[in-house]
Amino acid sequence: MRFSVLGPLVVESGGRPRELGPLKQRLVLAVLLTRPNTPVPVEMLSEALWEGEPPRTARKNLHVYVSALRKLLGGAAGSDRILHGPGGYVLRVGAGESDALRFEELARAGREALRTGSLGQAAGLFREALDLWRGPALADLTCSDLLRREADRWGERWLDVYEAWAETALQLGEAEAVADSVGEAVERHPLRERLRAAQIAALERCGRRTEALAAYDDLRQLLSRELGLEPSPALKAVYGELLGGGPHAAGPSGASPAGRVLLPRDLPDLTGRKEQVRELLAVLGGGDGGLVVLAGPTGAGKTALAVHVAHRLEREFPDGRVLVRMRAEDGSPRPRSSVLAELARLFGFVARLPHDPEEAGAAWRSWAAGRRVLLLLDDAPDEAAVQCLLPGAGRNSVLVTARSRLAGLEAAHRVEVPPFTVPEALELLGRIIGRRRLLSDPDAAGRVVEEAGLLPLGIRVAGTKLSMLAHLPLGEFAERLGRNDTLLDELASGGLAVRSRLAGAWRDLAGPSRSVLQALGALPAPRFTLDEAMAALGLGREDTQRALESLMESCTVSAAPDASAAHPVRFELPRVVHLFARERASEAVPGGSRGVVAVLPRAAG
Repeated sequence: MRFSVLGPLVVESGGRPRELGPLKQRLVLAVLLTRPNTPVPVEMLSEALWEGEPPRTARKNLHVYVSALRKLLGGAAGSDRILHGPGGYVLRVGAGESDALRFEELARAGREALRTGSLGQAAGLFREALDLWRGPALADLTCSDLLRREADRWGERWLDVYEAWAETALQLGEAEAVADSVGEAVERHPLRERLRAAQIAALERCGRRTEALAAYDDLRQLLSRELGLEPSPALKAVYGELLGGGPHAAGPSGASPAGRVLLPRDLPDLTGRKEQVRELLAVLGGGDGGLVVLAGPTGAGKTALAVHVAHRLEREFPDGRVLVRMRAEDGSPRPRSSVLAELARLFGFVARLPHDPEEAGAAWRSWAAGRRVLLLLDDAPDEAAVQCLLPGAGRNSVLVTARSRLAGLEAAHRVEVPPFTVPEALELLGRIIGRRRLLSDPDAAGRVVEEAGLLPLGIRVAGTKLSMLAHLPLGEFAERLGRNDTLLDELASGGLAVRSRLAGAWRDLAGPSRSVLQALGALPAPRFTLDEAMAALGLGREDTQRALESLMESCTVSAAPDASAAHPVRFELPRVVHLFARERASEAVPGGSRGVVAVLPRAAG
């Protein structure tokens, strides 16, 4: 069976399309297909069908639609296709049965090939992914607000992959193929600068300079008329080269290799972090170069903060600002050779990178020595991964985000990224769900952000879910988040899931730290004293202190003075981390707390 959502909704069996029934039945199937193999709450399905005004018979009607879909998808076998559990309905779809799943798989593979410098393979994978589309996603079902938002998100994914293909094809000398197709994409997204940069580069390389100049002027007028803005400095530089008749090598940002600006978009709703922004701008904007480490717990918004600051440092780093992700799609650290190959591709500092890692690193440092570049290394796994990429001499700067403080980088300036304060958390939630809804029940809104651990990731997931479930009262959602056994299930929406991010951080921890964290998960609350930790771990005072300090190094545990004379210091785990550790504790061996003693390193003497 084949399920297609990248265009009108189609289900095929044996190569023949199935009749999918009435509109509401098709809406149910479409919502399930947007979240394959994931529980979809009944409330979400109800929102898609009745948009906040369900009839009294809503659950009965929904059951009828699901029963009909089960028959449609294979009679008795259809019951195995659509399952019902505590979290809602789940549609089971194999990786080869869905065009959407196949699209994501090809896009991931293309990005990985791009990171390793395999341009031809990357372009082929991107092209194969794009060829799966038959028109706008769910084009026949955008009568539902929920599905229209899903279709818009899929449209953004198509656009990202198209732009990646166009940029890669340009580097391979396939300008005509890009020029032939990019016009239609620009018509649908006329204000997209990255897309325009690819269009201008393709037209210029095909000898169509007049059209390239016209494309730039069209964008300039649109930006001025619609947004009151001018084109970015990078695109202006491309325009200047066009006027001068010189060649240019537009990359993903449209900048020449000497001034690459390869950064994700700045979040329009970045909240709080004013102190950290001021500190980072002061340190990085001094012009002397340096190394800065942004450290904080999983979900604290380190990457968003780093990207925000990098966007504000255009003048200080005229030779380029780029972000390089230090991990592969599965969360494993990328090899040094892969990262260096990406830098070589981005900056073009050698025609062919040496195979020897030491020689490749030397080539990078030699190129960077006379320039001013800001290198953003995102999610660095350890000190060694950063050390080999430091530019060395010159006034370059490196901004690192990491799940630990990377204490081995002795010369680094460290900036902590803690959870939000309550006012900051409420501000972000209000920007996502609307201030009117936030103020309709401020007490419940406060409970929502508190239950999400005051972490930007948790609040963003909760806000996204609330925005899709417009009928759901804040108080009811706060109660759902307040239940320890379902919090991590609730903090998942589309591709955002707190549990999966925590699992990545868990894999980074050494075995002893995992054992300690499992034992702390058994504590009744995420805030605890040293005495309570000693009891949970079954360790003496010094061993317990060392165990907690190790988790503090990994930004998993925080400590703060306590007004109580009996307990001068209180330790705390983010609530989501505490509950995740509790889940993992069930995997511990019998007598797990005694096992902690065996694996902790002993102090000298």
